[in-house]
Amino acid sequence: MAANFWTSTQRAHWQLTREKIADMRKALDEEDTNRGLGLSYPLPDHKQLQLYFHSCLQRLARRLQLRQQPLATAETYLKRFYLKVSIRDTNPYLMLSTCVYLACKMEECPQHIRGVVNEARALFQEFIPTDIAKLAECEFHLISELNSYLIVHHPYRTLMEVQTPLKLSSDEIMAALSFLNDSYITDLILLYPPHTIAFTAIFLAVFVRPAIHTQANLNASGSTAMTISGGGAGASGNGSNSIVPSPTTQSSAVSAASTVGPQSSARLSQMSDWFAESGVEMEGIIECTQEMISLYDTWETWTDKVCRESVARLIRGRQLS
Repeated sequence: MAANFWTSTQRAHWQLTREKIADMRKALDEEDTNRGLGLSYPLPDHKQLQLYFHSCLQRLARRLQLRQQPLATAETYLKRFYLKVSIRDTNPYLMLSTCVYLACKMEECPQHIRGVVNEARALFQEFIPTDIAKLAECEFHLISELNSYLIVHHPYRTLMEVQTPLKLSSDEIMAALSFLNDSYITDLILLYPPHTIAFTAIFLAVFVRPAIHTQANLNASGSTAMTISGGGAGASGNGSNSIVPSPTTQSSAVSAASTVGPQSSARLSQMSDWFAESGVEMEGIIECTQEMISLYDTWETWTDKVCRESVARLIRGRQLS
């Protein structure tokens, strides 16, 4: 791996602006419309699809018993690929399985191609061909569209490096990891340096999460559902303890955060001093925080049914399997 993000191909070629990402997606949509594919095979908006693909990747990763980092790399590959190639020209299930296969190679935890195909077929059934050569062909297509820029720098390393100077508790670290996992549903990995995303997760874990818990305790019956990241599965994972609020609870972050008490204010002052001394760009952290809150607002009402049916109709209609 490149020793530092600032000289990496990720920064040189895959750190984009919101305008650039919007233009790339708009160009693909217009091309689909001109070919008549937009009307024939309508798809939910990209935020809905990102949630769905994230869910599919998580399910496949659990079957393969993967760590979080190769899963995050796979999700990054998928985002990059679908900025250059229309979803309507591919089999999304085969492509996301290919991203997992390639990511495992790059993160030095390789999976046998037959094992990936078998587990993907167990999940996606008819949409994954039995011929392993199809996944191998898809891998070459993926590498080509990414221009062989395959090294991904993640925010997890920054979180581990600053946990001691910031005196993060184990609960705060677990919560920050969950927020980082969820950040891969958004475009943040395409927009900001890894350390900015890491500090956003720390802010959410230290200040917003406790405020949400306070707000939840004030609610009648106190019956709000809570979830925990299990083995790096993100805030949407299942577990027995309550560390990270569900997407429904997370969406109350802004209003709840205004109720922090003196102890939280002191903690905020301590963190602000550290951020100022370290030269972290606070504007970027604020923008990332807003992106995460927007994600949880979307997640609150999201179901996978529309996405699942739309993708199935696309693959069957265009015979992409």
